[in-house]
Amino acid sequence: MTMAGLWTGRRTTSIDDYAGVLVSLDEAHLHSYTHANRLRRRPGYDDSSEDDIALEEGAGDGDAVKVAGEDEATAMLDMSAPEYSIEGLRREVRSGGAKGEKWTAYEMKSKLINKAIQDIGMGRYNWQLFVLCGFGWFADNLWMQGVSLTLPSLSAEFGVSEKSVRYTTSWLFVGLCLGSFFWGIGSDIMGRRIAFNATLLITGVFGMASAFASTWGGVCVLFAAMGFGVGGNLPVDGALFLEFLPDASSSLLTLLSVWWPIGQLVSSLLAWLFIANWPADRGWRLFVLTMGIITLVMFAIRFFLFQLFESPKFLLSRGRQAEAVAVVHGIAFRNNRKTWLTSEILDAVVDGAHNHPTPHHPTPHHPTPHHPTPSYHRTTTTAILRQKLSAFSSSRLRPLFHTRPLATATLLIWFIWTTIGLGYPLFNAFLPQYLSHSTTTPPSPPTSPQLPPPSTYRSYAITSLLGLPGSLLAFHTVDSPSPLLGRRGTLALSTLVSSIFLFLFVRLGTTPAALLAFSCVEAFAQNIMYGVLYAFTPELFPAPVRGAGVGVASFLNRAAGLAAPLVAAGVPGEDGTSAPVYLAGALMLAAFVGVCAVPIETRGRQRL
Repeated sequence: MTMAGLWTGRRTTSIDDYAGVLVSLDEAHLHSYTHANRLRRRPGYDDSSEDDIALEEGAGDGDAVKVAGEDEATAMLDMSAPEYSIEGLRREVRSGGAKGEKWTAYEMKSKLINKAIQDIGMGRYNWQLFVLCGFGWFADNLWMQGVSLTLPSLSAEFGVSEKSVRYTTSWLFVGLCLGSFFWGIGSDIMGRRIAFNATLLITGVFGMASAFASTWGGVCVLFAAMGFGVGGNLPVDGALFLEFLPDASSSLLTLLSVWWPIGQLVSSLLAWLFIANWPADRGWRLFVLTMGIITLVMFAIRFFLFQLFESPKFLLSRGRQAEAVAVVHGIAFRNNRKTWLTSEILDAVVDGAHNHPTPHHPTPHHPTPHHPTPSYHRTTTTAILRQKLSAFSSSRLRPLFHTRPLATATLLIWFIWTTIGLGYPLFNAFLPQYLSHSTTTPPSPPTSPQLPPPSTYRSYAITSLLGLPGSLLAFHTVDSPSPLLGRRGTLALSTLVSSIFLFLFVRLGTTPAALLAFSCVEAFAQNIMYGVLYAFTPELFPAPVRGAGVGVASFLNRAAGLAAPLVAAGVPGEDGTSAPVYLAGALMLAAFVGVCAVPIETRGRQRL
């Protein structure tokens, strides 16, 4: 693929590129990851012999897979695998809806693609994507926490008061707002691949440039430009990873959030290394420059060492069905597995579901002529811009309110993102400042702003490290069958705990040890909260508007975060360390109430 193709994804993906991965429906269950796991879970199954789940060479349709301890009828059912037929697939795509509800052609085809990806199972491509999408989450918190760690240094070098320097994060959040909105909705229009490749490049370039700014205003502007890049990472990377993820592995989207606290940990360790040990005018510059280099290295790995497939759900929503099928073939090829999906099967199942005749299903021994890739006509720049701007209209968001439960869930999840978006930075964006006030013997008032003691950066690093297990715990609880856990339960409990410990931070945090302990518990709870929130949100929305729904949620989160410095800088008092944290606790409590009211639990539900 050319470099232009890596950016835009306009190179046509064809099933001809992946010869040998297609099998007929008659043999599909022999290569199905789901079907094999179903057999392994049977009582008495003996995994010491491959004969238990495989056909002998030349076996016909009448031969049964023999499973230890099962009767002949059950074995015959496994062998025939009735769901792997046109009629069986047709029944499957029509199931699961409310009484009288009719699935659209897109929804039924999405369910078939889900099944095909599920049958392929987790493999090399999915795990590579886990790491590369994790880079985006890593970069988001690397820079968000990194900017907060530069505030004392900026205050000291440029002579800005401790409260006024908090406006620096306002500029960052301006960029984050614009980036999340542009890249979130833009990924539904231009595809996921261009956003995947561009966001880290923008972040790295402008992040490094900020290290050479000569004024506080210049730093703020460059932080805003950097934020435009990093703001697109979470909505795009989360949606992209979800659309390549087998349903049985959907909890891995929560595990993806482990990259987020790792970003915070790396940022805190770099700050401890550079800011705490170098002069004020050099330490923060080396700190920011190093983070920029790390970001560009991650971009290079994504861009030059990995070929990303465009999302099959995006291609399907744009009428590019043959390419969507070819992407599924590509995933099977990368994972060294087989697939049964063809364009003919998609059309046969959906047409039959709408009471149309069922065409003959071809086998790999008789090559299937696939749909020609649609041509794209060259248009003027004005026409292209007009088309793209029109796609940002309210029509992109209207499907989010198609049904009452979806509309309610949409409004509530946006409310939750907004309250957390304001509450989280009110505490975390200024935590280095809060911790710097925890010394038992405060120095005499300085004549100019001074750097916090090195112990502040040590405490921040400890807080970041102890917050890491939160994401791992969230991974294990989001699929729990307990009504107190799952997506909603885990999110509700984490927001409640976060709220409680924010209040304790102010009321009982009278010593450095107490402040450190409360901040560690807070980091642990908030990592659970964000890990579940970023997994739960894209699962609520259908793929054609998933980027829009997540993008608006992320935009509201960033817009609320934009107000955080204004609130923190405008509160009465000399240092403003109590009122912002109290408000953050109240906002987390409001988020808890909102989570309890969400009417949809996505645990175990298919993603369309």
